[in-house]
Amino acid sequence: MFNLLSILIGLLSLVIVIPATIPFLGWANWFALPLIVIGIIVGQLSSSRSGRNFCIVVGLIAVVRLTIGGGFI
Repeated sequence: MFNLLSILIGLLSLVIVIPATIPFLGWANWFALPLIVIGIIVGQLSSSRSGRNFCIVVGLIAVVRLTIGGGFI
């Protein structure tokens, strides 16, 4: 159950992160990062690790995008 919830949180975060890769929308990653952290925590409570790993990948995409844009752009 926690794994499914973690995957759903990851998908919601991915919906925010994908448009945030467009220039000048990088600030939207700051809204996705708290959701990603919650997804990782929920995924850690599950016996399966796929939801947690999915949230980690989405988080890495968001962090790399923020790094490239200097945190804002």
